[in-house]
Amino acid sequence: MTILWIILANLVIGALIGLTGVAGFLLPMLYVSLGYGVQEALALSFFAFFLSGTLGSYNYHRSRQLNLANGMRLGIPSLFGAILGVWLNTRIAEGTVQILLYLVVLLSGISILLRKDRDRGTSTFPTLPVTILLGFASAVICALSGAGGPVLVMPLLVVLGVSVREAIALALFDSIFIAIPSGIGYLLACDARALLPILALSGLAHAIGVYVASCYSNMVPQGIIKRTVAICSILLALYKLFF
Repeated sequence: MTILWIILANLVIGALIGLTGVAGFLLPMLYVSLGYGVQEALALSFFAFFLSGTLGSYNYHRSRQLNLANGMRLGIPSLFGAILGVWLNTRIAEGTVQILLYLVVLLSGISILLRKDRDRGTSTFPTLPVTILLGFASAVICALSGAGGPVLVMPLLVVLGVSVREAIALALFDSIFIAIPSGIGYLLACDARALLPILALSGLAHAIGVYVASCYSNMVPQGIIKRTVAICSILLALYKLFF
C-alpha cells in the first residue's frame, strides 16, 4: 500500500510541476509522513526534482522559452549553494529539519496563494551579481529544507523583471543544479541499496506525470491549480506543525 501511495503521489505531484512549475516541495513531506527518515525523504525527492527539472527544461527549451545562457548564470552558483545546504542539513537535528521543511511548505503555499502571475510581455534578466546571490542563497535553502527550487526561484525572478513563462523555465533548469549535489549527498547518507527499488518506481511515475502534463500546460487553467496546491500546502503544513 505504501508503494502504491508513493507511485500515485509522484504521478500527481509530477503532473502539478509539469503544469505550473511548483508543488515539488510536497514530496519530502509525503515521504516523512510515510515513515521515511528526513535524509531518505530528501534523497528520493531530489532524484524526482532532477527528473522534473530535466524534462521540464527540455520542453521549455524546445518551445524556445528557456535561455540556456541565463540558466547557466543562475545554475552554477546554485550548484555550490546546494552543496552547502546538504552540509548544513547533516549538522542539524532531524526534528529541526522537519520543522524547517514544514515552515518552507507553509511559506511556499502562502507565496503561491498571494502571488499575481502577470506576464509583462517583456523580460529583463537581473545583473550578474544579483543572479549569483539569488542562485546561491535559494539553493542553500532548497537543499537544506527539501524545497524543489522553482517555488522559491520563480517568484523572485518575476519580481526582478523576468516574464512568468521564462521564470518557470529558468527555475526548472536551476532545479537540476540543486538536485544533483543534493540527491547524491543525501543518498550517500542513507542505505542506498535499500532505496533503489523505490527510487526507480517513484522516479518513473514522477517522470511520466511531469512529461505528460508539461506537454498540455497551455491548455489548463493554471490559476485554479496553483490556488489548490497553495491551500492544500498551507493546511498540511499547519497540521504537521501543530498536531
